[in-house]
Amino acid sequence: MSLNHIPGMETSAISVLKRAVELDQNSRFQESLVCYQEGIQLLMDVLKAVKDDSKKGHYREKIKGYMDRAEQIKEHLNKAKEEGKYHEQIKIADSDTGFSYEVLFKPYITEGLTEVWVEDPYIRHVHQLYNFLRFCEMLLRAPCKVKKIHLLTSQDEGDSSAQQVSALSEIKESLQSRSVGLDIQYSSTIHDREIRFDNGWIIKIGRGLDYFKKPKGRFSIGYCDYDLRECHETTVDVFHTKHTKTA
Repeated sequence: MSLNHIPGMETSAISVLKRAVELDQNSRFQESLVCYQEGIQLLMDVLKAVKDDSKKGHYREKIKGYMDRAEQIKEHLNKAKEEGKYHEQIKIADSDTGFSYEVLFKPYITEGLTEVWVEDPYIRHVHQLYNFLRFCEMLLRAPCKVKKIHLLTSQDEGDSSAQQVSALSEIKESLQSRSVGLDIQYSSTIHDREIRFDNGWIIKIGRGLDYFKKPKGRFSIGYCDYDLRECHETTVDVFHTKHTKTA
């Protein structure tokens, strides 16, 4: 590896580890653990590339400190999961950015994830249908092999009903071409919003998947990149259970 790449890798490591510490201090432990792990790997890449012994010692010391903290967090999380007491809350303030589905769900997606349940009464209008499609795309890009997605939503009324059914049917067909099944069910009484992963994670978003604000224009920043899209104020509650639905 070229020595010219070291400053860039070090800058990336510092940025990720700074974020890990911030999340750690805000008790967002699962997210902080993911950032610690990524940052440690970046620092280890830097360690392999440097030649100076004093710098190697400096990096080894830093890596050990972060690894020790990551291990403490992992033990805390495992204990909370075993006792069924895990609960983490993320507050998204009005007009916040940086909360794309990739960012929000990444800490809870593991390699063993194969099945997902989405309960959201508002997968009806065009932008909400696109939100669900974007969520499905995020799952396909993630480092897991999702084979089945279950959607429970409410059925639109009037002229928009046919559009909702048609759009969901198209999403189902598209997912099927990727060897992912989509089970769609409707309920007239559904109110709560909840996303469950078969690895035990449960994510409850106050506004469901529909927490993004409408972009200011078709050619404004945030129209395409949802990390740059402003959000409505909402709360995300994360739980973990060893017992999940089995369809």
